[in-house]
Formats: sequence, C-alpha cells, structure tokens
Amino acid sequence: MKKVMLMLFIASFSVVFSQNQKLTAVKIDSIRFDGDQFLGYDPFGFYYTVKNNVFSKINTQDTLEYKNISLGKITKVDLQNPLKIVLFYENFNTVIVLDNQLNEIQKINFSENIIPIVATAIGIAAMNQLWIYNSMNQQLGLYDYLNKEYKTISVPFTESIKNYSSDFNVFHWIDLKNNWYTCDIFGRITIKGKIPDFESIAIINENQLIYSKDSRLFLQDLEKDKKTEIEISEKTFKKFYYRDQILSIFTSTGITNYKITIP
Repeated sequence: MKKVMLMLFIASFSVVFSQNQKLTAVKIDSIRFDGDQFLGYDPFGFYYTVKNNVFSKINTQDTLEYKNISLGKITKVDLQNPLKIVLFYENFNTVIVLDNQLNEIQKINFSENIIPIVATAIGIAAMNQLWIYNSMNQQLGLYDYLNKEYKTISVPFTESIKNYSSDFNVFHWIDLKNNWYTCDIFGRITIKGKIPDFESIAIINENQLIYSKDSRLFLQDLEKDKKTEIEISEKTFKKFYYRDQILSIFTSTGITNYKITIP
C-alpha cells in the first residue's frame, strides 16, 4: 500500500511539474519604434513596419517606403521572400508585389480575373504562385502571377478562417472553432488538432505554435500534447513576432528581441 501511495505521489508531482515548466527567453536587444504595426525582420537585418498605412523597410542607415493611397488599408504583408514582398489590399481585392527596394513590380487585381475571385487570404507560394482563399466558393487556390492562371486546389472550407499563415509549400489556417488545418500545394488537407483560445499567434512548424493570451506567451506542441509558458520581462505588449529562434515583442515604446530555443 505504501508503495502504491508513493507512486501516486510521484506521478502527481510529475504532472504538476510538467504543467509549471517554463521556457526562459534571453534578451538580445531593444530598439525604439514608432509605428502602428511591427511586421518582422528579414535575413539582411531590415525590419518592416506600417504607420499611417505606409509600408516601411528600415535598418540602422536606411529607410525605404511604399504607399498606395488609392488602394486603402494594407490588410496583409508576406515577407517570406525579401526580393518579392507581397502586400494585400483586401478592400480592393488587389495584391502589390514589391522588389527589395520597394519598387512596385506587379499589380494584380483579382476582380479582373476570368475566374471570379474575391480574395480574403493571401500568401506567397512556390513556383511563382500565390495562395488565395477565394470567398466566392470558400476554397483555397493557387494563382500563377506570371501567367495569370488560377486553379482551385481544395474542397470548400466548412468554417470561416480566424487566422492564417503560409510558407512556400503549406497553407495553415485556424477556423472559428480553433481547429488548426494545413493544406499543401497539391490540395491535401490535414487537421492538426484543436488549439487554446488566443489573441495573437505564430505557427512555427506543422506541430508547434506560439500564442499569446492575457499578456502571457505560450509554446504549444500538439504532437507532444504539451504547453510551456515563455518567460519575458514585458508585463503587457501589443503583439509578438517569431522567426528563426528570435522572439520580438512589440510594445507601445519599442521592440525587444529575445533568443529562445524551441525544444
């Protein structure tokens, strides 16, 4: 009986310990920041912002800007390829592609497409294509922006999109019921699982994500069914950004960068 009680005590202690595990973020630096949105960094040391609907690319020496008043508010920016930056203006159903000097190299108005498209989600994909969620048929498609060809690749979504992100080969989305799905460029859809409620979120890979809730940050691993709190010094923040083990915290006064090692 004593052995059984001891084993139960050890098991309960282990559960409590695993629930209280925390991941400490190591502070790297801070920069002053004056903008409405912090969008992230590229591998060349530039960071990107939006202020008063002006898109900016900034480093310690230079600031480049792009603005297009006629298209209204910038809805989404895709920075995966710093040589082909994609700006999405949802209200005008339009995408602008910029080069690394923020020169406009292509304008795509989906309202002019032969196949009707009303885009509500956009991302750059492989082989000169764009991911497009077309709300006309509630399906995901790929748009070849060089040949101006569009093809639908998925079945209709059963729920609206709450949050989405993408890389060159996979489109991720979270629906209104907090179910996380992925779709590859061949149209194969996989349900990853249900995630906790969140305020902002960053998908790291096909099993892990970071999310914020009530000014706290958590690393969620669906494969291991494990949640770990990430310790940072900020008590409140607007949003966060994660890329290549660098966690950037955006507050009203600036950006603080942390190094974190994802297990």
